[in-house]
Amino acid sequence: MISLSAFDYQLPANLIAQHPSEPRDHSRLLVLKRQSGLISDHHFFELPQLLRAGDVLVRNNTKVLPARIHGIKPTGGQVELLLSKRLELSADSERWECLSKPGLKLGQVLAFPGSTLTATCEAMTGLTREVRFNQAGENLLSTLYLLGETPLPPYIEWADDDQNIVRELYQTTYARHLGSAAAPTAGLHFTPALDQELNTKGIQIEDVTLHVGLGTFLPVKDQDISHHHMHSEWFELRPEVADRLNEAKAKGRRVIAVGTTSCRVLESCAQRNVSCGEPLHLVAQTGETEIFIYPPFQFNFVDALITNFHLPKSSLLMLLSAFVSVPNTYQVFESLASTVVGQAYLHAIAEKYRFYSFGDAMLIE
Repeated sequence: MISLSAFDYQLPANLIAQHPSEPRDHSRLLVLKRQSGLISDHHFFELPQLLRAGDVLVRNNTKVLPARIHGIKPTGGQVELLLSKRLELSADSERWECLSKPGLKLGQVLAFPGSTLTATCEAMTGLTREVRFNQAGENLLSTLYLLGETPLPPYIEWADDDQNIVRELYQTTYARHLGSAAAPTAGLHFTPALDQELNTKGIQIEDVTLHVGLGTFLPVKDQDISHHHMHSEWFELRPEVADRLNEAKAKGRRVIAVGTTSCRVLESCAQRNVSCGEPLHLVAQTGETEIFIYPPFQFNFVDALITNFHLPKSSLLMLLSAFVSVPNTYQVFESLASTVVGQAYLHAIAEKYRFYSFGDAMLIE
């Protein structure tokens, strides 16, 4: 059994970043060599010099929705909905998995002042509700942009009400496909100018899509983490991307996942047909993943990882712990504190790195 408490650490509250770096690529970058534990301090704009020509960066091009909306019950009570995943799309309605505060009851209908939008609770599953909206497609999207808020994490205490500013800051510059309730934050450090410099250096950039939802940001509650169930999240690895990544891997080039969501897509799609003697390869897929990565998970496709600094006891921190432990390195996992990632976090705290969504980054090689 691996205990949840094994992934705890203490973070001074003043190190929780409330705003992103400006410019984005001026955030700090801690580089960790996972085999030796060697740590060095840099800035994100140095990334082209820190990587090798021929490296492949894989980024999540999902786009954050204004996914937090406020409705009114027939009794006049207010309800906050957080849209986490679209379940069904028809010509005139959409069904979504949501978190509601307070919890909706089956059959309850919400109205949204300033619009014709309604939401009807059709199912209750644990923490979530399945809600049907009476709008679909561009109509629903327009209403969300009119009424909705960008769902910043609760530890960001930002009073600025200008949603145009918030929506720009909490979005990667390469976001393409709408559907996330949270940003893939490791990608927030990239700028178009940095992308161009990476291309000039001969570093290939590829995109996958994973719509960030409850699987990524819900806390782990089970004391025995093996009992934790990840909520499924929609992803897509397109065939042409899979082909290019397989070719790069066959040539011995490093595949570097930008963020835990990109990493989970790649590891979900990595397959080996042992009976046919085929080498490990990616299989293009569109679907749902519930992959939960924790020690002693064996990484099959990802060679290096760019990531932010994560909350204590989070599934993201468990993924990092697996990446630096047996069978991926020589170090047997005992606790976060005993890993090179734990040591890197202590170093980052001592050096006053900025943590969480708007914080600094780490490159684990």
